[in-house]
Amino acid sequence: MSIIRYNPNDFVPASFSSMVDRFFNESLTRNGGSVFSPKVDVIENENSYEVQLAVPGLDKEDFKIEVNDNFLTVSGERKFTNEKKEKNYRSIETQYGSFSRSFTLPENVDSSKINAKYNNGILELTIPKDEKKALKQVIKVA
Repeated sequence: MSIIRYNPNDFVPASFSSMVDRFFNESLTRNGGSVFSPKVDVIENENSYEVQLAVPGLDKEDFKIEVNDNFLTVSGERKFTNEKKEKNYRSIETQYGSFSRSFTLPENVDSSKINAKYNNGILELTIPKDEKKALKQVIKVA
């Protein structure tokens, strides 16, 4: 007998993008793939943008963070190790495998000063704004 978690809301996506994400993520894992997409929060402050990725169970050395042109890409891998033979898993909901998330950076950031820290399963990227590259400009009529 197998136990399957049932959630009536599993079939009703909250948005089109979540439906697309779910389609690609679940179809890959069902077919033996090991790819997942971590949940992300993006926050804009007065002086910076903050990107927070929920990726528990990794070490800070497991991340690869790159800036190419105006794209920020965060990737890594969480490996499933079934070393303890006495454990008899009934359900595994934790996501394992490789991941990659890319973000388009606004023009008003200084990508050379991006700071990353990993604490309690959250990878926090701080992307400072560059005051010299203001997106908003006021033009006076002469």
